[in-house]
Amino acid sequence: MKLVAMLTVVLALSAQVATAQETPRKVSNVEVLNLDGDPAMLPHWGEKNLLIFYVDPDRHKQNEEFVADMEENHRAAGDNLYGFGVINLADTGMPNWLVRSIARKRTAKNGATVLADQTHALSTAWELGDCNNQFVLMLVSKEGELVFVRKGILSEADIAAFYETVEKYK
Repeated sequence: MKLVAMLTVVLALSAQVATAQETPRKVSNVEVLNLDGDPAMLPHWGEKNLLIFYVDPDRHKQNEEFVADMEENHRAAGDNLYGFGVINLADTGMPNWLVRSIARKRTAKNGATVLADQTHALSTAWELGDCNNQFVLMLVSKEGELVFVRKGILSEADIAAFYETVEKYK
């Protein structure tokens, strides 16, 4: 019993250390698709710091409360920061045309920028690992450094670390 508990703690700490070692690290702009299915590069690359929500449509509500609070309170807003979403179409069971269609309708109403990754181009290029069923929150500096990344359901510690990091890039 104690061994299982100790192994669980070690694995949890290893995961945290691995995440900490991953950032900051250099990444490059990636070609994905716009919502019409045409090739598109990540917007404002090298011009602004980028707040990227890389989301599996099967789990689009995974951190809904966090996103709503952030938008409502403008806690991650700043002149040097540009936020947008990238839909992870490679890991969904839903038809890609349907997901893009739904996203086009939503972005027509809210003006958000949303792109689509149909081939794991972003997650592969940036070595994010398995992003299936994950909400991935990332921050990339103007210099092309991935300075923050968290996957899955964000803990209170993840949220605090995000706001601490994003303050430096607003």
